[in-house]
Amino acid sequence: MRRTAVLGSAGTLIAGTLIVGAMTAPSASADAQQNNGGNAEARGVRAAAARAAQQGIDWKDCPADWSLPKPIQCGYVSVPLDYAKPNGRTIRIAVDRIGNTGTAGERQGALIYNPGGPGGSGMRFPLRVTSKNPLWTKTSKAYDFVGFDPRGVGRSTPISCVDPQESVKAPKLDPVPDSEADKRVQRKLAKDYADGCKKRSRTMLPHMTTPNTARDMDVIRAALGEKKLNYLGVSYGTYLGGVYATLFPKHTRRMIVDSVVNPSREKIWYQANLDQDVAFEMRWDDWKAWVAKNDAAYHIGNTPQKVQKQWEKLRAAAKKNPIGGVVGPAELLGFFQSAPYYDSSWPEVAGVWSKYLAGDEKALVEAAGPDMSDTAGNISAENGNAVYTAVECADAKWPTSWKKWNRDNTRLHRDYPFLTWSNAWMNLPCATWGAPQRTPLNVGTGKGATKVLIVQSARDAATPYDGAVELHQRLKGSRLITERNAGSHGVTGLVNPCINERVDDYLLKGTLGRRDVTCDPHATPKPAEAKDAARTAAKAAADLPTVH
Repeated sequence: MRRTAVLGSAGTLIAGTLIVGAMTAPSASADAQQNNGGNAEARGVRAAAARAAQQGIDWKDCPADWSLPKPIQCGYVSVPLDYAKPNGRTIRIAVDRIGNTGTAGERQGALIYNPGGPGGSGMRFPLRVTSKNPLWTKTSKAYDFVGFDPRGVGRSTPISCVDPQESVKAPKLDPVPDSEADKRVQRKLAKDYADGCKKRSRTMLPHMTTPNTARDMDVIRAALGEKKLNYLGVSYGTYLGGVYATLFPKHTRRMIVDSVVNPSREKIWYQANLDQDVAFEMRWDDWKAWVAKNDAAYHIGNTPQKVQKQWEKLRAAAKKNPIGGVVGPAELLGFFQSAPYYDSSWPEVAGVWSKYLAGDEKALVEAAGPDMSDTAGNISAENGNAVYTAVECADAKWPTSWKKWNRDNTRLHRDYPFLTWSNAWMNLPCATWGAPQRTPLNVGTGKGATKVLIVQSARDAATPYDGAVELHQRLKGSRLITERNAGSHGVTGLVNPCINERVDDYLLKGTLGRRDVTCDPHATPKPAEAKDAARTAAKAAADLPTVH
């Protein structure tokens, strides 16, 4: 997972809620209905899609520096920067694909993927086929796997907010303020970041919205020659999928959304990030309990309380004297937060920490320190953070009162200190954003829309469980698969036959089942030797969803 700061997208947690009862889907709002009808953006996307269908995609072998080997092919799709002006400036969206591995008779079309963010690249999706990932063997027989860089990301007219060389400098300020003076410094940094976005990416910012990315997906669909969209979205990709299904219900065929952002207008995006802080604390507690249970392997502490004290001790030491000169509290959090995100990271984080406590700080510096190679070209953490900020700031109207931010985050930090202030500073540029902020779309589908499959772990930290419940209510006829007593982010990428078989049945046969399903959790990670843990985690990270 690539990131330079804590990144947010979420919903509130309904503790212990596993079974969803009967639900009534709210109808799409007037603005969604208008976008489906005849307003300027709707006319614009129809015109752009018609052009794309005629032009198609000039598929070629991918450039060598894209690290996408044959038989994966790459190309571009042109879309309007502003769909209200479809004959105005265009931007290019990078796409890639690998054809279905089955026969022509088995093919069911293209499956388009978004890993999350906002700011994540989906271009690695075809590698699930070339790497022969067993979870996707059946699906790849029926579908071309298609990835893309959303607008502003990577090779799709990338945006920037700061010099990438500056973004990797470490150590950064401790996100937890000790005084009002510390808060003033952070507020200035946030304002400077917002100003930098406006200065470096001015023309793109007004158009960096989730509805526009959904419109881009419809143009990609047309360029692929597909009448309807098949889609897999994870994390933020679930919100993108919900917006697409709202705007283009008649263009949606099969859609899986995994680890769901709460689509409520009241949540997008300020409240969603506050809710996320609560869920992260819960999952942090889960990891501490696992570390304590495996104290014989890691020697960090044999109770969660002792593990927490060791964390506080490590944090204080790094604040006083940054480890290796570059790892302070902010960098520690950037590394340790992968444990609440993905339990596949549990052995790695514990192993690196264990080695540090045994006197070897090299592994911790390598894991948590700045990646100086992550500054070249368009694919960088700086670009990902810029897109994250631009989309969330543009999608919704954010509070501009510092008193509100200060009150809300001070209150939350008292009980949920792991993530709260870091998440606040990550999002604070939206309080002084220098581009239009819109009212979020009212996500929802009506009668006759495609029935969507929703997959969610009950203890997800990044996208808490009630987001799945909310989306289930809004997408008429959808089904919800809950993985109980589990909290990893990105459930469809995990080995759990109860989930994997239902995903295959839906994509291959359209089978949803007559009711929602609760599955037992996937296997809990086992302790690993520290020398093996980093290798295992690095291999797994190549296919993890991106969450901001």
